[in-house]
Amino acid sequence: MTTAVGSRFRKAAGTSLLMSTGLLMSTSLLALAAWSNPAQAQQAAPQASAPGSAQASAIDDLQEIVVTGTHIKGQDAQSVGNIQSLSIEDIQAAAPLSVGDLLQALPSVGVSLNSNGTQGTSFGVSSINLRYLGSAEGSGNRTLVLVDGHRWVNAVGGRGFRDFVDLNTIPVGLVDTMEVLKDGASAIYGADAIAGVVNIHLVRDFEGVRANVQSGISSNGDGRSVSADMTAGVKLGRGTLLFSADLVDILPIYTQDRDLTRVALTAPTSPPISPRGLYNLPGVSSSTLTRIAGTDGTSTSNFRAAALPGDYFNTLVQGRDATGPSTRYGTFLRYTTDITDSVSGHVEFLYNHRRSAQLYSPFLLDVNGGQGITMPANQAYNIFGKAFTGSSFRLRRYLDDVGDRQNVQEVNTWRADAGLEGKVDLWGTWNWDAFVSYSRNEATFDSANNVDYDHLALALGSPTRCAAVAGCVPLNIFGKITPQMANWIRYNAHDEDGVSQTSAEFNVSRSLFSLPAGDVMAAAGASYRREYGYDTPDAVVNATPVYVTGLTRTSAATRNPTSGSYDTKEAYAEFDIPVLRDLPAIYKLDVDGALRYSNYSTYGGNTTKKAGIAYRPVADLLFRGSYSEGFRAPSILELDQGGRNTSFQAVDPCNGGGKGLAGCAGVPTSYSQYNYGNGLINGSTGGNPNLKPETSRTDSVGLSYTPAWIRGASATVDYFAIEVDDAISSQTAQQILTSCANTGGSSCSLLQRDPATGQVLNVLQAVSNFSKIKEKGVDISLGYTFDSGFGIVTTGVNASRLLQFDNYIPQPDGSILRQELAGHSDQPRATYPYWKGQASLRWSQDDEGPWSAGWKARYIGTSRDIPNNAVNGGRIPAIVYQDIQLGYNFKELDTRVTLGVDNVFNVQPPASAANNPINFDMYTYDVRGTYMYMRLQFRM
Repeated sequence: MTTAVGSRFRKAAGTSLLMSTGLLMSTSLLALAAWSNPAQAQQAAPQASAPGSAQASAIDDLQEIVVTGTHIKGQDAQSVGNIQSLSIEDIQAAAPLSVGDLLQALPSVGVSLNSNGTQGTSFGVSSINLRYLGSAEGSGNRTLVLVDGHRWVNAVGGRGFRDFVDLNTIPVGLVDTMEVLKDGASAIYGADAIAGVVNIHLVRDFEGVRANVQSGISSNGDGRSVSADMTAGVKLGRGTLLFSADLVDILPIYTQDRDLTRVALTAPTSPPISPRGLYNLPGVSSSTLTRIAGTDGTSTSNFRAAALPGDYFNTLVQGRDATGPSTRYGTFLRYTTDITDSVSGHVEFLYNHRRSAQLYSPFLLDVNGGQGITMPANQAYNIFGKAFTGSSFRLRRYLDDVGDRQNVQEVNTWRADAGLEGKVDLWGTWNWDAFVSYSRNEATFDSANNVDYDHLALALGSPTRCAAVAGCVPLNIFGKITPQMANWIRYNAHDEDGVSQTSAEFNVSRSLFSLPAGDVMAAAGASYRREYGYDTPDAVVNATPVYVTGLTRTSAATRNPTSGSYDTKEAYAEFDIPVLRDLPAIYKLDVDGALRYSNYSTYGGNTTKKAGIAYRPVADLLFRGSYSEGFRAPSILELDQGGRNTSFQAVDPCNGGGKGLAGCAGVPTSYSQYNYGNGLINGSTGGNPNLKPETSRTDSVGLSYTPAWIRGASATVDYFAIEVDDAISSQTAQQILTSCANTGGSSCSLLQRDPATGQVLNVLQAVSNFSKIKEKGVDISLGYTFDSGFGIVTTGVNASRLLQFDNYIPQPDGSILRQELAGHSDQPRATYPYWKGQASLRWSQDDEGPWSAGWKARYIGTSRDIPNNAVNGGRIPAIVYQDIQLGYNFKELDTRVTLGVDNVFNVQPPASAANNPINFDMYTYDVRGTYMYMRLQFRM
């Protein structure tokens, strides 16, 4: 049973899908997607795989381009640092439904929000978390995301706003190229670029019309998706007007439709909550009673003692959606014009809408007399004729008559910007640009079919008290719950949150003077930015209850309102100096540097620096190295987020008494977390106004070899070491529970247990300045492009080896806890394999041939799960996903048809004990299975 709001959403999504699918089928040979001139596409292939490029993504033409990311116009692309670049051809060789689909496949990208399932915290958001450095689960707040070189507005739509960009707000059909700078870049781009920078370039100079339609479905017949976009550009005098519209519609995959997610792999040790209920009734029975199947609960003979295995029930605590439904649509408008021969300008407007949802199982009611829940003997449905009070009186029931719980997010994104750029002669030629923007992101968050505990207490309590309250309907907790009863105890919550961003910047660059090795280039600039965020949770959910104690007013998660803002003023300078050139053993030697000063209204000023060197002893071989400093001030979310209650996914080491673990002393052997909340751990989180900024240092060295004697070949190796001091983060519930159990130390101060039952009453997940984070790793890439005589062949391998990832966490007693994450997957939704990689092989005919084909593979290495667990023994095996694609150009129609199969061999995620009850890391692995799609592309 679902609510009206849920039904409306799924019906709307299905209607949209059917309409889009009909469009796809009826126009399959006529029109669709953006496809550049076939001859141009064929000519571009060798360039896309040019020597020195190391690709990154879904197409996996692995190409290495060496750049620093710079404001200097005309700087040599082969400089200091490496960047992975994805072209429009790369995007076409995949089947992306969002920008995140492309970026999250990179070996250098860690756990990122993506799947929109019920066990995650995505709530429809997509993020990129370079180097695993996000400060929270799937967070991208240490990765700076730029669009056309400018900052993008932060995400909303979760339980409160976010402090990183939602990639789903960027129209994937309008993306031209993407660059991922895997190096600290705070001195160049400003704060937040500790892990690196993603720069997404949208289509600019375009005339004509192009369109794309893609439809796909899994081999299980679910997870259907349709995407469509159209871009039109027209020349208007000295200017160009570009318009684009896009739609993405994705239907869910249910946990019950995959063997891995159908049932929680950790079996219950006592009868779980079911629609027949579990009842502890003092004076009636010393056993936990349940209603006998097939009876209506109108007689005391309808009840017996509950026991396994006969009373097993799948509570679907993992939720119903393995991946949830989502519908996005948006429009984009840009006008660009040459104002004079030396000055051009543009204005842009973007609107994007997202509707996403997550469907959960019905609420698992678990209340007792110690919480103010009483049932007098004369309650209308008290068939036992006894008054029940006190903490030993306990009622548990799977409230299927109230309906499946569902969260629905409606998100609206607006952005307007304008810019000027040009040249001016003033003691030499200066390149300059100015830019202003305003963005707003607003969301509603509706959660349906919660329980109003005050109304529950009234419905179970005194008939006189119930009759005195308008609308009160007595509840039959032992038998059939009627729609009228369900309506009385049901509560549907409504939250609102939003963020805005205002920014302005001005940049100049020029050649300062010439040296024997070349021109000394410089750039400088200044910027202003203001960030604002608010979160307005439901007033009733956060109200003080009247009739219950020890419970919140409703079963929905409570949190305090949040509101905050800050502004920052920044100035920078950077340079590129050619030192030596064309000397024995020195083909070329360059150095570069950058300096940035940032002043935050919350913390004052800070200066960051970066320096790099690029040395070529010969033209084919490049040695490079860099040193960079990073800075990140606490976000509004980290500072001002109101305290909120939540449920954590974790395994309590003290189950069964803890088997002698120091921190489990006193926990009874009868304790099982699965007897409470069906295994989820109650907790609370919130901001910390006493946080201070974090700083970082990144050192990298590497080499790039592009041998002239093997044209089209390239090889790169890069080593990096990152240290973040005063890192802002919080321990996961699993980390707190494990640390407390193993040591009995200060981590135990962050949790509360019921001394009688052992139940975890609360885990406090507090945000703090960690002592530090240390990470080390190596990136490796190999690429080769050649003309085989029957077409262009591009092949490549791209891999990342995580050598070290350690958190150093200060404890309340002054000690430092070192937590090693590299090679581990023993925390929920946090897999850190030592190895991740990609390989690809792509073939295309020459200019006269219409055919193209491709193969790619994505490797995720082994990792260590919870030691000696019953699911996998403590080891997550390595897996390989393989995709294939075949394309054909109809040149006369300017149309291309592409057929593809992702995950050809239907590889399923490895089972994980740490990720009970969903049983796999949904941010690392793909539960969809084999996915088949067709794409049609058209241009005129």
